[in-house]
Amino acid sequence: MKTRWWLRVGAVFAVLALAAAACGDNGDDKAEEERKIEAKPATDRLVIGSLRAETGSLAFLGPPVIVGTDLAIEDVNAAGGVLGQQVELLTGDEGEDAARVSDSLSRMLGEGANAIVGAMASGQTQEVIQGLSDEEIPECSPSNTSTVFGDQTNANFYFRTVPPDAAVAPVFADKILADGRGNIAVVARQDDYGETLLQETVSALQSRGATVAAQVTYDPDTTTFDSEVEEITAANPDAVVVVSFAEGGPLVSGLLEAGLTPNQLYGGDGIFYPAFGEEVDPDNPNVIDGMVLIGATGGTDFNTRLNEALPRNEKGNFIYGGQAYDCVVLLGLAAEAAGSVSGPDVIAQVEAVSAGGTDCATFAECKALLAQGQDIKYIGESGPWNIVRERGSGDPTLGRYAIAVARGGTLEQIGQQDVDLAQIGG
Repeated sequence: MKTRWWLRVGAVFAVLALAAAACGDNGDDKAEEERKIEAKPATDRLVIGSLRAETGSLAFLGPPVIVGTDLAIEDVNAAGGVLGQQVELLTGDEGEDAARVSDSLSRMLGEGANAIVGAMASGQTQEVIQGLSDEEIPECSPSNTSTVFGDQTNANFYFRTVPPDAAVAPVFADKILADGRGNIAVVARQDDYGETLLQETVSALQSRGATVAAQVTYDPDTTTFDSEVEEITAANPDAVVVVSFAEGGPLVSGLLEAGLTPNQLYGGDGIFYPAFGEEVDPDNPNVIDGMVLIGATGGTDFNTRLNEALPRNEKGNFIYGGQAYDCVVLLGLAAEAAGSVSGPDVIAQVEAVSAGGTDCATFAECKALLAQGQDIKYIGESGPWNIVRERGSGDPTLGRYAIAVARGGTLEQIGQQDVDLAQIGG
């Protein structure tokens, strides 16, 4: 059961109605809590609060988003900051429960954050989106791929630099067919993420003339994949698309043991990280060498820069890093264009600085054009995407994806593909 919490800002923040469904066997609901936090006075300085996955099942996504955000703050401040002042960055762990994300956000708002990058998980964003809408705080997520945000009435202060899940399906299909595969199985988690991507990938493959040999779903809480492996291998596919998170490690292990080779396996953003091989075989992580992984990232040049700044054990983990970078830059440019850090003023300029005017590729270049009174179109590290706010929320019109291969405990980028959502009905 999803939970909701609401922020109220005056002299204090009151975070009300923080309730979560109990995970234990008794099913009792947790008691409602109320917290109050002293509000920091309004400021004319842009203060960005970054909700990032430092713990929890999506913590593997954290490093590229953290580094991408830091690089953007560095570049923005090197160009003189926003409205003549250096941008301040606050950080908080979103975790994977309502209490953690709401506590982190409440603290950052109490410390003066007037814009938010994150949350990373779509479910965690749902926990805070109403409160941010109520308090008119702009929010940009680099990694929310759920299809539901576009039609939400409470997403009026929300935008994202990553497209919904459906956008990656053509990239899977094009790469698989380019590799000479024609009889493909798709296996996915039984949840919104998995089933949406399964359906879209099947459609993309079939529209390109490929045969879909099997469509298999599994319970994310399962502990064995014997039946799924048997069903897949019985279809005799020459490629398998795996839509999973870390729990898919044993599934991939089973497919390899059944005779499939790593270069017949394709994975999505849920396993786009160098350490996934450890989930498959802790004693031999290189067992997946040759497996192709596809995920939303910045462009090749930016990913090279990001990779240089990542810790040694995270080399090749650049998923959503470019999208995080662009969230920061877009918020800064929108504030510059508005001449204000007020939430309504900033969110009103997001579409303008991303969708029209003179092309510019860096914060410094775009800022200079704004100072000359020109309209701009920021061509981002994960764009150009033209943020469109037709239905209240802001969705990009383009998705940028890296194609990588697992090699020697890292991911090596071997290609990049941009997807125009208009061409796939996005």
